[in-house]
Amino acid sequence: MRLFYDRPSVEKLIERYHKPLYWHIRRMVVSHDDAEDVLQETFIQIFEHLKDLKDVSQERAWVYRIATNEALQWLRSRHEFLSLEDEDATPLINTLQADSYTDTGDTLVLLFQEAVLTLPTMQRTVFNLRYYDELPYEEIAAITGSSVGAAKTNYHFAKEKISKYIYGKQFL
Repeated sequence: MRLFYDRPSVEKLIERYHKPLYWHIRRMVVSHDDAEDVLQETFIQIFEHLKDLKDVSQERAWVYRIATNEALQWLRSRHEFLSLEDEDATPLINTLQADSYTDTGDTLVLLFQEAVLTLPTMQRTVFNLRYYDELPYEEIAAITGSSVGAAKTNYHFAKEKISKYIYGKQFL
């Protein structure tokens, strides 16, 4: 295995993407410790495949796609969900509530985070990329391997489901 990079470009890449990728992964796997592990694997994959990046203008979408795939692989390996369509958010919500890095003091913020975790994986991924990372739909489509229209639809449905979840929990 020959790595294709030089030290200055690696340092710049880490500096540019460490924090945003950490938070992207953290929103997917929930636990701080797990996010750190997945982030490390993400950077290993990025460095091993840096030579495969053909268009530097696509760098952000490329690294986010690797991070997304690593996080999904980690979730699958932990049996956190059954499929991309049929998930049980309970393990992730329990992790969110138990993680010492989670601020459980703000009930509405915690409720919002729980609502996001109840979304199917694709909707949750698209929602996180658009809402938190503020990525354009074109990049989200490249990251998720979908069309721009599908990304917009997933985001729309995610917003509706989050609203219903929060509304339903507040009036129980």
